[in-house]
Amino acid sequence: MAQDILCEVSSCVHNISNENKCGATQIYVVNHRDKNASNSGETDCKTFEPADL
Repeated sequence: MAQDILCEVSSCVHNISNENKCGATQIYVVNHRDKNASNSGETDCKTFEPADL
């Protein structure tokens, strides 16, 4: 299981500043559609929460 989750989404509250790492305790990723994803562009991170920038 991955120990370091990398993330460049600076507008997410879980993004650790200047490290491009996710500080969430767990990650929830879903398909865009009702079928299995065939590439990363067909997925979404449901863990995202907007940060107060």
